[in-house]
Amino acid sequence: MSLDSLARTAYNDDHEAFRQTVRRFMLEEIAPHAAEWGEAKIVPKSIWPKAGELGLLCPTVPEEYGGLGLDFGYNAIVDEESAYYGGATTGFSLQSDIVTNYIVSYGSEEQKKHWLPKMVAGEVITAIAMTEPGTGSDLQAMRTTAKKDGNHYVINGSKTYITNGQNADLILVCVKTDTEIEPKWKGVSIVLVEANREGFKRGRNLDKIGQDEADTSELFFEDVRVPITNCLGEEGKGFVYLMSELPQERLSIAVSAQASAQRAFDMTVGFARDRKAFGKAVLDFQNTRFTLADLKSKLQVGWAHLDWALARLLRHELTAEEGAAAKLWHTELQWEVMDKCLQLHGGAGYMNEYPIARMWRGARVTRIFGGTNEIMKELIGRKL
Repeated sequence: MSLDSLARTAYNDDHEAFRQTVRRFMLEEIAPHAAEWGEAKIVPKSIWPKAGELGLLCPTVPEEYGGLGLDFGYNAIVDEESAYYGGATTGFSLQSDIVTNYIVSYGSEEQKKHWLPKMVAGEVITAIAMTEPGTGSDLQAMRTTAKKDGNHYVINGSKTYITNGQNADLILVCVKTDTEIEPKWKGVSIVLVEANREGFKRGRNLDKIGQDEADTSELFFEDVRVPITNCLGEEGKGFVYLMSELPQERLSIAVSAQASAQRAFDMTVGFARDRKAFGKAVLDFQNTRFTLADLKSKLQVGWAHLDWALARLLRHELTAEEGAAAKLWHTELQWEVMDKCLQLHGGAGYMNEYPIARMWRGARVTRIFGGTNEIMKELIGRKL
């Protein structure tokens, strides 16, 4: 089975033509190297310009800034194909689905002209630094500060669990530009920090239980001076910007989770059909068929929901709680599918040489990043 066999309503013929380009790239340039990159604990920067050349990076960037000016459906296709065929977490979605929107929506004309063409081409890799040690999902409690000194900010603090942290050339750093104001969220700003700034240091490439190839890092800022013109949008509006972009970020996570779950399911059906136990195929046991039938039904519902959510996002109607619900539901489904599919692999499922084992480990974090699923329930519950 492939993603082509699913009845989708979110995409048109142009989307599907783009999908074939993405799929070839994933099968030829990403999948063959996934294990190698997992061992190295990083995806090489050299793969980014190759993706940029084919239009896989930041497809929504307007043409005047070097992009294709397409809709988010093209981003979603990259996410789906990457999760289904790529076998490696590249960091592309962080740049295309999250960072790009901040710069397009809130950046100055100078910032957009300077950074967006390089991001589209894969010449610049970006990260966004929100999380700090001890604060987790509570962004208002951040301690990293940016204090004015003449026409510069002086940044001090640290961040952790930062995707693309080792590879990033540009980091969008969430800081407190006012530590006294109440409510605290009014003191949050976003500042662009180039990785070559004096005082900026990368910490460890953190050792994770899954998604080994994705560099996830600690970052340190010690008297890092950047021009005040590096502030993204208005000072003190950072928290508002973060909240306004979260529906798309969380839908992006949901898309990848759904495609990853579909891949695990399809692989498991093939495994159960070929594997023999007690003289017959594992698929011929009622427990196996009933388990897979239940998962297939839920996956069918999941794809329909994703198309609904994508349609709402493209009409600028997806609400914060709807984005949270999508992230919550699809990542919980992903974990259910992964765990049951691993079980149906028996002892083979516990061996890292089988893809299901690596996928199971990689899926565990999706209920944590982008805001934990407990926080998602809290956000949804506030609107009841």
